Parts: sequence; C-alpha cells; structure tokens
Amino acid sequence: MARADRPALMPAATDGPPGAAAARRAVEAVWRIESARIVGALARYTGDFALAEDVAQEALAEALVGWARDGAPASPVGWLLATARRRAIDAFRRASALDERYAALAGPLAEGEFSTGAAGTPAPPPELPFDPDRVDDDVLALMFTACHPVLSPEARVALTLRVVGGLSSEEIARAFLVPVPTVQARITRAKKTIAAAHVPFELPPPQERRARLGAVLSVLYVIFTEGSTATAGEDLLRPDLAYEAVRLARMLAALLPAEPEVHGQLALFELTASRFPARTGPDGEAVLLEDQDRRRWDHSAIRRGLAALGRAAALGRGLGPYGLQAAIAACHAAAPSVADTDWERIVLLYEALGRVAPSPVVELNRAVAVAMADGPLPALSLVDDLAVSGRLAGSHLLPGVRGELLVRLGRTTEARAELELAARLCRNVRERAVLLRKAAALGSGA
Repeated sequence: MARADRPALMPAATDGPPGAAAARRAVEAVWRIESARIVGALARYTGDFALAEDVAQEALAEALVGWARDGAPASPVGWLLATARRRAIDAFRRASALDERYAALAGPLAEGEFSTGAAGTPAPPPELPFDPDRVDDDVLALMFTACHPVLSPEARVALTLRVVGGLSSEEIARAFLVPVPTVQARITRAKKTIAAAHVPFELPPPQERRARLGAVLSVLYVIFTEGSTATAGEDLLRPDLAYEAVRLARMLAALLPAEPEVHGQLALFELTASRFPARTGPDGEAVLLEDQDRRRWDHSAIRRGLAALGRAAALGRGLGPYGLQAAIAACHAAAPSVADTDWERIVLLYEALGRVAPSPVVELNRAVAVAMADGPLPALSLVDDLAVSGRLAGSHLLPGVRGELLVRLGRTTEARAELELAARLCRNVRERAVLLRKAAALGSGA
C-alpha cells in the first residue's frame, strides 16, 4: 500500500505537546485505511459531497488536538464520524438560521405576501446512518461520484485520489508534476461542478452502472499508468502512485465481484507492478526488459495477477480491454526470458485488443510484438503506416520503436536519427538517457 506523508485533509504539522506525534500517526493510519468509507458515510448523511469532505477535515483537525491530549479513542472511526456529524449539524443550523435572516430582511414581497415563503433547511436525521452493511455501497457511490462524467478527466483523477485514495493535494501535485494550486483548483472546481449539476450521492441504477463503470476504470488506469512510467520528470517510476491505483483496484474488485473488467484491470496492475523491483538500477536508471533480473520480480504479485485474470475469464463474458492487456502481461510473467516469450500469442492478443479498443499505441505495441515474432521488416511496414497517419505525432514512442527496428535491419544512420528524435521528444529523464545511450552506441552514423 502506498504511504501518505499526511492525510489528504489534514493541516500541515506543527509543534505541539509530547502526544502530538503519536496522535498524528494514529490519525494518519485511520485516515489512510478508512477515508473512503468515512467520507462516503458523511456524504450519504449530509447529501452534500463538498460538505462531507469539509466536516471530515474539521474532524481530523480536532482529532490532532484531542487525541494528543486524551489518547486515541477505542473506536477511532466512530470518533471521527461522530465529530464530523456534529460539525455537519452545526452547518445545517447555520444555513437554516441564515435562510431565516434572509427571509426577515426581504420583508413583504408584494401586497398580501408576508415573507419569501422559502422553506427552511430540513433538519438532518437524528443519528448518523453508518450502517456496516452499507459501507460497500458508500465507498462505491463515492467512486462513481468522484468519477462522474460531468467532470473533466483531470478533475476525476484529482478528486478520486483525494476523497477515495486519501492523498493530499501536495502528494497529487508531486505525482503529476503540477503545482499544488492547480490540483487544489481542480478539486474545488470538481466539487462545485458536482453541486451545480445536482449529482446525487448514490450508486447509479443497475442499468446505468456498467456504462458508468468505464469512467471509474479509466481514472484508475490513468493513475496507474503515470505511476508505472512517468510521463516527465527525474524518475522512471512513481511507485507510490501506482500502488495507490492497485489498492483502489482491489477495493473496486471487492465491491463489484461480478464485473470481469474490474478483475481484468486488477490483474493488469498486479502483473505490471510485479516487474517494478527489476525495472530500475541502484541509481534509478531504467533497466530494459531484456536486461532485467527476473528473480527480482514480485512473484506474489504475479500470483495475485494471474488469480484475478482467472476470475475475469471465469465470469464468461470474454476479456475486455483491460483483461486483454492483463493476458499480454501474463505472457511476459510466465516467460523465463525475452527470447522464450510467446510472442505469437502476444501478437494475437494485440490484434484482439485493437478490435475492442483501437488506438495508435495498441498498433505500435502490436508492431513490436510482430518484430519479435516475425522479424523487423514486417514490423517496420506497420510502423511506417502509423507514422504516415500522424496519429502519434509529437510522441517519442514511435521514433523510438522505429529506431530499434532500423538498428535490427542494419540501417544505422537512419536508426540514430530516429533515436535522437525520440530523445528530444521524451520528457522523462530516465527514458531519455536510454534513448541517447542507444543512439551514441551507433557511432557517428557515417
């Protein structure tokens, strides 16, 4: 599980009494594990997504003081929920009193009318409906709300990491290499958009759930992909971000056990993450697949991934885009070496993936598999067709693959030019270093 430096909603650390450090650790631990269901239960109670997060923040701040003084309570989750509930009631009362003052100030609106007629804010339920049997529904509703289609993709990612994953704005900003105010603005706009669009905090009806599930899965995929190969910056991997996506995928699989693509995505994440220990060297440099020490792969993660892939297949609806990618990852996980990998099967899986989820990246990856199965010449034809289409213009991936194919064909001058172009386009320092090293190894190209 990814480690948070601090809970998403907590204020920065300050000096305090001797129990402050212990209280902070206790609050962090509870928030990290239980944040989703705490905010979910509060959102169901208040009917207001933004208010739920606000009162949770206030409860966390109060816990830092109270637990440092009195020690952590026997039921930390119950304590936080009860405190947040009181804060929510105060907010309801303030809103109700404000409405009454507005009505009094408005005075008679017209002849025969005495007041605005505005109804007061209904009183909240007397007790917080934190039914353990509904916890799963609360967390699932939180995921569907944070990933609602009314939000932009960037907002969905930020809000999901914040309210479901429990990450701070600082952690999200660091993971995606954007300023903290940018993340905070995305989260604020997302909550305002949800309120303006009157998005209810509830599970979509069953007939809509599968259609909306795609948005949830795509958010988790973006988070994991950025963690598994950073698009920019000094580090090849951002494992904390990737492992957070794995944790959320496990949570989703537990909540929706009958959805094959949920298990397929979990399988993809586990199998891909299993290679993390061998993907970088002692100084953080990238280690290519053919050079990796497969003994360092996480074989427990491989077993979990294969089990999840088996569950996806057993549901009998056929593998979808995530399941097919997981099946490709399983081919790599089962192979003792690159040379002994079942490349013919990988080609077939990429062809299937291209039919159900066509994209230029899928086509490029299929070309790589074709090169391994049938040689570089037919693969180069596929890559050239892709280049002509212009669908990967500006990406370092296409010239990088084309350069590799040209190396294998002995066309070193062209290969060097392609690899240097790929390096110029690449924004990740570690990937760029690999491309430049390959280009330099080709000499002057004369």
